[in-house]
Amino acid sequence: MKIHYNSPVILTFSLMAFAVMILSVITAGTSTSLLFTAWPSGIFNPLSYLRMFTHVLGHASWEHLFGNLTLILLIGPLLEEKYGSKTMLVMMVITALITGIISVFFMNTGLLGASGIVFMLILLSSFANIKSGHVPLTFIIIVALFLGKEFLASLRPDTISQFAHIMGGICGSIFGFLHTDTQKKGV
Repeated sequence: MKIHYNSPVILTFSLMAFAVMILSVITAGTSTSLLFTAWPSGIFNPLSYLRMFTHVLGHASWEHLFGNLTLILLIGPLLEEKYGSKTMLVMMVITALITGIISVFFMNTGLLGASGIVFMLILLSSFANIKSGHVPLTFIIIVALFLGKEFLASLRPDTISQFAHIMGGICGSIFGFLHTDTQKKGV
């Protein structure tokens, strides 16, 4: 038996996030703060534009990283097989960009972690066997459970970015509806 790099986008993303965490440990968090956290730094800071994409690779702790990677590695390969690697990469980049833009320009705290991508994958997974013209009941239940929980959680103060979860879920929902008839298209 041979080991197969079966999900290049999901595996590469996971390895990059793991490497960023190692770099964070080596630099005592400086690299994560400087390059992998979307800070509300405005349009005149050139790093703002980089961080809009890279914040999904930075994590606050090993527990935070492993929590996100567990779900990404569980759900992601199935979706990458269904939609193809290029489409999965585009979905992940768009989700990172949208949550990054909101954080940089509209929030007053930093954002890091792949939770937005996790929620995008969770909502997108509810479209796994959708038929044109039908709304899956699983989608409705997942929206009620996951996004409803995040809306309620956003009412109490904590360090978790519910807006990233909610925006990731919205992105996954939109991608699911847009790709209703999509079959796997190349790697």
